[in-house]
Parts: sequence; C-alpha cells; structure tokens
Amino acid sequence: MPYSLVLNLIPRSLLPKTNLSGRHLHALFLELVDSVDPELAISLHQQSADKAFALSPLQVTGRRGHEVQFQYDQSITAGTPCWWRVALLDEAIFGKLTHLWLQLSPHKCWHLGATDLQVASILGTPQVNQPWSNFVTYGQLYEQASDSNRRIYFDFCTPTTFRVSKYDCAMPTKELVFNSLLKHWNTYSGLVFSREIIDYIYPSRFDIHTEIVTDSRSKLIGCVGKVIFQILGDVVPEVIKQINTLSDFALYAGVGRKTTMGMGMVIRRKS
Repeated sequence: MPYSLVLNLIPRSLLPKTNLSGRHLHALFLELVDSVDPELAISLHQQSADKAFALSPLQVTGRRGHEVQFQYDQSITAGTPCWWRVALLDEAIFGKLTHLWLQLSPHKCWHLGATDLQVASILGTPQVNQPWSNFVTYGQLYEQASDSNRRIYFDFCTPTTFRVSKYDCAMPTKELVFNSLLKHWNTYSGLVFSREIIDYIYPSRFDIHTEIVTDSRSKLIGCVGKVIFQILGDVVPEVIKQINTLSDFALYAGVGRKTTMGMGMVIRRKS
C-alpha cells in the first residue's frame, strides 16, 4: 500500500536556508525512522536502487494547490508553520513505523541541521487544501484507474532528472518517465505490468524549463513544468487501465533520480 503522508512542522528557532537541502531532509527522515527501528534506518540508508520512500522539500504553509517550493532565498523564521511530505511505497515499512506515527508528540524535538522542529500533526487522508496527502492500496489504485482515458496531464513540481548511461538527462521522455514508474510499481505492488505498455504512450505537449538544484556536495539540473502524454493506436482497455494506473501512482513514487531528497515530485492533473 503506498502512503503519502504530510507532516505539519514548526521550527523552534531560525531555520537557515542552508539547512533546507535534500540531504538535510533525508537525514531528518532517517532520524525519525531510527527512533523506532535503527536497523530499518540503516537498511533504508543503504538502499541504492528501488527506493521505498520519497520526500518533498520543506514547504511554508499557505502555498496554493499542488505548488511546491524547491529553492529558498531566505531562512524560515521560528514559529512558521511548515509541511513536509513523506511517501512510503512498502506496506511493511509503514507497519514498522506505526509506533513512530502514534508516538509523535509536539513536545519532542527533531532536528533539521541544527534547528529543532516539532511535529504538530500528520495528515494521511485526502484533504481539500492538501493534494499531497493520500493513501490507497495497490489493488484499489488499479481498480480505480480508467480503462478509457487516453490523455495524461503531468505537473513536474520539483526538478526532475534521469540517469542515462553515465550521465543525467533532464528531458522527461515517455521511456524515462514511465520506466521509472513501472520499475517501482513492479517492485512493490505485486501486480506486474509489461514493459510493452509504454510503446503506446506519446508526448503531445511540453511546457517545461530547467532548474538547478545545488547543495554542498552536488549540482543537478532537472526539469519542471507541464507535460501531456497521449495513448495512441489500437489499444485494448486493459493496457489503457495499466497506463492510467502508473500515471496515478506518480503521486506516491515520483519519477527519476533523488526522489528521496525532494526531486522528481510529480502529480497528475485532470486537465
């Protein structure tokens, strides 16, 4: 079962913009996991492929819709309400973290760099003003997917890049986007889809640009913006349903590289 959990956070002191990098947020997630299951934290840290979780950048509460801020020009002041999305693709991991979700207290401090954070609440169900909060079983995700909708509207909300051979590629081709989704789906869902379904997908519109993500160790170029894909040709309803399932799954899995550090956040729009 994939989960997209939103943690509402409040910094207790000034949160420098230098502490808002993906590496700092990755460390915060592992700190949370380590508090209830040190062995799981080590295992997640050592995963080199098929990552079982994805993270968002830290967000100041108040942004509209599914917009996500990934660059910061200034620090966040103490007491500013923030939110942070943690997506889990493996039901077993969610179960191991049950005690964490139950024991989170606004009186306990967690650490983003040198800044103390308190967790005010956790959202795990659909919210009117929070499109990143949701959960569903893999079976339900498949059953609810359309077997007739041939248009897929994607918003790439944080910079997205893909590894091609030895280098990174920021162009969201159908192969790179849907192979990324297919890989995670086939790893965690228990409902294996064929690679051949991607052959029926074609891009019809791009409205994207590149952005640079930097921290103290690396610099990556990724795309943000809108992409429309279409399903073309004589395609049976079952294949259309599987493609729509993968497209809906993007909310949880993200696409491309560094999704555990806030990159590759993708959400499907209705139009």
